[in-house]
Amino acid sequence: MKDQYNHKYDDIINLPHPTSKKHPRMSLYARAAQFSPFAALTGHQAAIKETVRQTDAKQVLSEEVIAELNKKLYLITETIGTQQMVEITYFVPDAKKDGGAYITCSGCVKKIDKYKHTVVMTDQTIIPIEQISNIEGEMFEE
Repeated sequence: MKDQYNHKYDDIINLPHPTSKKHPRMSLYARAAQFSPFAALTGHQAAIKETVRQTDAKQVLSEEVIAELNKKLYLITETIGTQQMVEITYFVPDAKKDGGAYITCSGCVKKIDKYKHTVVMTDQTIIPIEQISNIEGEMFEE
């Protein structure tokens, strides 16, 4: 019985590889692409990076700090047009998760929009007044 199965494919084992007359032979590069791995977990790596990304918590300002900021905003309002350089640090909430980041913007204030509660810088940066945590500048130094 053993010999019966040993020679099962002897009639075709040495035949030439068949080639199609209708279709051209596929290149090695195209054949390799068929067997390349696919991304079964599309977006998984991006989700992990987003989870690991750190955000800052927004600081709760005391009444004294808020009063000081209001005083500085009033001084800025009085000196708009004199090209006084200021540095405003404000909080930008993160769109995807809790927290955000503190950003410092340097430049001259173009206007303070009391209706929208924003500070507009000369470089068109718009800063919500509620998010401001600190204002520095030469005009505030004593």
